[in-house]
This record gives sequence, structure tokens and C-alpha cells, in this order.
Amino acid sequence: MGQRFDRAARWVHRRRRRLSRRLAARFRPRTMPRQAWLLLWLTALAVVVALTGVMAPQWAPTSAMVFVLLLGGFFLRMRTMVLLYLVAAAGAALTVSVPDASGVRTRPGDLLLLGATAVLVALFVRSRERLGVQGTLGDTMLVDLRDRLRSQGRVPPLPAQWHVETELRPAYGDSFSGDFVVATRTPRDEHDLLEVVLVDVSGKGQGAGTRALLLSGAFGGLLGAMPPEGFLPAANAYLLRQDWPEGFATAVHLAVDLRSGDFTVSCAGHPPPGTGGAGSPWRLLDDDGGPALGLVPDVEFPAVRGRLLPGQALYLCTDGMVELPGEDLSVGTETLLRLASEACRAGWREGAAERLVDAAAVEETDDRALILVWRTA
Repeated sequence: MGQRFDRAARWVHRRRRRLSRRLAARFRPRTMPRQAWLLLWLTALAVVVALTGVMAPQWAPTSAMVFVLLLGGFFLRMRTMVLLYLVAAAGAALTVSVPDASGVRTRPGDLLLLGATAVLVALFVRSRERLGVQGTLGDTMLVDLRDRLRSQGRVPPLPAQWHVETELRPAYGDSFSGDFVVATRTPRDEHDLLEVVLVDVSGKGQGAGTRALLLSGAFGGLLGAMPPEGFLPAANAYLLRQDWPEGFATAVHLAVDLRSGDFTVSCAGHPPPGTGGAGSPWRLLDDDGGPALGLVPDVEFPAVRGRLLPGQALYLCTDGMVELPGEDLSVGTETLLRLASEACRAGWREGAAERLVDAAAVEETDDRALILVWRTA
């Protein structure tokens, strides 16, 4: 009998809670949507501008309505923007109908400026709606993504005798580049492994920037999570799965043991690295790498092994560093080797990678990237 009474009491309690929620939802005061508030404020501003243009046309000409349209373009969606267009048109018509003190009505140039602004604002709002954000939020997102791309290439703190510098130069001075760097430092048993990957995505500038953003996150997750010899095959498989029309990329992977100086380099369609110093001439490492990533499945990427002794250095570069107009690729390669040799004899110091890129004097029509690794005594 007691159990039946408890079940009945719980049922009554649940029904009471449901009823109270329904009543609260029905009688809850409804707030005006954000777009409606923005439209209300902008409408009030348009009315103020129109009335000022009627009473004091020297202070608020018809072209002053451009300010209202620009504000609407930053904060309103397209449907709400149409209503603001109607309000602005009515305000402009009111201003046009009233001549100023000298009897002169609105100049045709003001109306032309207002119409051109309306068209440009409409295009701006439509592009923002495709992105799904309003105002400058889309630009803020792109800046944040660009900063995250650059942070992926920051080299972690290294022992005192090791130095790594990276220099990225997008084509035409753009903010986004198809070249990017991913670096990580992973202690493994008796080794202290530094891994650096330099990638050149197909295309250049902003066209390749979006693919570089996606690949940098994926490659950053792969780097350090698997043995060095497994990185390029895994990256190649990832690119093949994307099935992009321009879905290939060249890459070079460097793994250096910071305790012994032993390193391995694997290339995927990338220009061969150069090394030298400490009495040994500068030379190119044997280029036995595999094809570019994203072209051939189940391909091998042979590794070149060596050791960086104190006083020696090694550089990795993209093809934008060695391609000279009207010249064979070997000419740019030999030029970069000569510049690295001269810099090595003068002694490595901070900013060496930037000076090498400047000295290469290649054209800015392609993305350029250089990674310089050197070991001091």
C-alpha cells in the first residue's frame, strides 16, 4: 500500500513540474531579436540624418546616409538590410525634396555615391552571409587561423648548442602562404628528438593558404605521434583521402637527435637539403626521395642519414628559393649553396635565415621558405 502511495506521489510531482514549466514558457516575456534591435537603432539614426538634412543641409547632405548604410553592412543580415535600404531611400527622398537656403537641391553626385555604396554594401553583406558571420568577425577568424598556422611552426626550446631559424615569405607579400612549417620535440628513450617538417602546398599565396591551414593541423597531429619513418607515408595517405583537385604537396621531414647530432632526412618531391661547415664543403644530400604527397598510394620515402657535428649546419628550402626565371633549377641550387657557405664562414648568428632569403634574390611570384639548423661548439 505504501509503495503505491509513493508511486502516485512521484507521478503527481512530475506532472506538477511539467505544468509549471509550460506555464513559465508561455508567460515568459519575449525579448526582441538582436537584428530587430539593430534595425531599430539604425532606423532612428537614419531619421536623425534625414531631419538634419532637411533643417540644416550644410551639415547633413544626402550623401550622409552613406554612413547609415555602412553601419548596416557591418551589423545586419541581408533580409534586415533590405528594410534599412527602404528607410535610407525614404530619408534620401525627403532630403532631396527640400532645397537649401540658396534654392539648390541635392547634387546628382550625392545620389550616385549613395547608390554605389548601397550596391557595395549588398555585396559585402552577401559575402559575410556565405561565411556565416557578420561585420569584421570573419576577418578576425582568418587572422586567428593565420596565427595558429604560424604557431605550429614555432620551434620548441632547444639546448644551448642547437639553433633553428625559419623564414617564410608568401608570394606578393600576402598574409597567407602555401608553405608552412610544423615542429615538435619529443624525448624518446635515450634520444631527444627534434622533428621539423617543411611543406609546400600546390598553388601559391591565398589560393593555397586554405589548404595549408587544414594540412598544418593534420600534420601537427601526426608529427611526434609516430616514428619518424612513418610520418611521410601517413601524410601521403591523408592527402589522398582528401581527393582535392589540386591535392598534392611537396614536403621534407627532418629528425635530429639533439644528444648525438644524428639526423635523418626524407623528401617527398622536395628540393634536396644542403649541409656543410666545420671544414667540410657544402653539398646537397643525396636526393633519393619519393614523389610528392597525394599522388601515388603506398609509396616509400627513403631516408638520408648523417650527423651534424659542432660548427656544421643544414638547411631545408622550398622550390621558391631555387627557381630563377629562365634558368635551370641547378643554378638556383648552386647559388643557395654558395650563399650558405659564405654565411657559414662568416659565422652563424641570429637572423641568418632571413639574410639568406634576402641574399637569394629570387622573384616574389612564388612562396619562399627556408629552415636553417646549426650546431655551435
